[in-house]
Amino acid sequence: MSIEGFCDPRFAGVRDAFAWCFAQGLEHGGGVSIVVHGRTVVDLWGGHADAALTRPWRRDTLVNVWSSTKGVVALAIAMLVERGKLDYAAPVARYWPEFAAGGKERVTLDQVMSHRSGLNGLAVPMDEAGLLAWTPYANALAAMSPLWEPGSRCVYHALSYGHLAGEVLRRVDGRSIGRFIAEEIAVPLGADFHVGLPEPEDTRAAEMIEGPQASDWVEFVRTSAFPQACDNPTPRALAPNDRAWRAAEVPGGNGQSTAHALARIYGMMAAGGTLDGKVLIGRAAIEEAARPRFRGMDDSFALPAAFAAGYQIEDPVYAGRASPQTFGHTGWGGAIGFADPGAGVGFGYVTNRMVGFDDVDPRRKALIDAVYDAL
Repeated sequence: MSIEGFCDPRFAGVRDAFAWCFAQGLEHGGGVSIVVHGRTVVDLWGGHADAALTRPWRRDTLVNVWSSTKGVVALAIAMLVERGKLDYAAPVARYWPEFAAGGKERVTLDQVMSHRSGLNGLAVPMDEAGLLAWTPYANALAAMSPLWEPGSRCVYHALSYGHLAGEVLRRVDGRSIGRFIAEEIAVPLGADFHVGLPEPEDTRAAEMIEGPQASDWVEFVRTSAFPQACDNPTPRALAPNDRAWRAAEVPGGNGQSTAHALARIYGMMAAGGTLDGKVLIGRAAIEEAARPRFRGMDDSFALPAAFAAGYQIEDPVYAGRASPQTFGHTGWGGAIGFADPGAGVGFGYVTNRMVGFDDVDPRRKALIDAVYDAL
């Protein structure tokens, strides 16, 4: 199995680490890309886009990156904060009046973005079709009471995060979150990233493969004290193989992306908001979005967590190697994108082999260690 693409000789260790993932049987198909100080130094791909091994992975193969989508949504919100259309400290109900129902009039956008709003899922039955249709799910969030006291704890908003942030954006901007990302982020950057994939692009979408332990976290959350994130509906590892899932906008987890797209988006932020002469957002707005909001235990996973405004920070996968101000977001089963402003690094890794590990994903660790070994 050959690794295709480009790799600056200085970063040859990344190619070796990527090949190692395949040799160890950890990988099926995927890509890794790195942008350093605005320049692409790695853009590699390999393996297959389908379980039957009939479709080689190509540079433009798209794959569902699950919660790595959340980081791009966070960028969209940060752009509107910078423009004065949103305020992290403001109540969500200022922008979405119906949201005040159920005693939520004081829940802030900041609490939503850092998984502290008390809305980690729905308290009423909702099938996947309602999630994909947007309005039923968003309306149910607006109507419900918090599941726990907002601001009192952090409980990961696996799916609800995207509809909460996306509906706030729609109320002030008029566009859906998918259209905003396309017009304001993806097209200007030349980043092949989609929330709501047009049908003609389906031929580029990789088939997701559920590997060992991939769904263990779903069952863990469903038996926790805060199970709602994995009920109404229950996340399905193979949902991205359905056209209905790819077509919908589920900004908590259905972004379709290449590795290079994630690297360009985060490379832009690592460089202070500018890439290839295009200015998307100012450095101060990025720093505000990446400012810590929560450090402590995520009560749904019973694990330490740290969040900024929609970004994971201080992630153990790069702890000790990356600069302290590094921020980004992982995705179910493997994907990750992050920006390290201190090193000027934008990193993207995507895969269609969803695997769960008892500790840090060894694929991520090998690739990220190789980047920092080269710097």
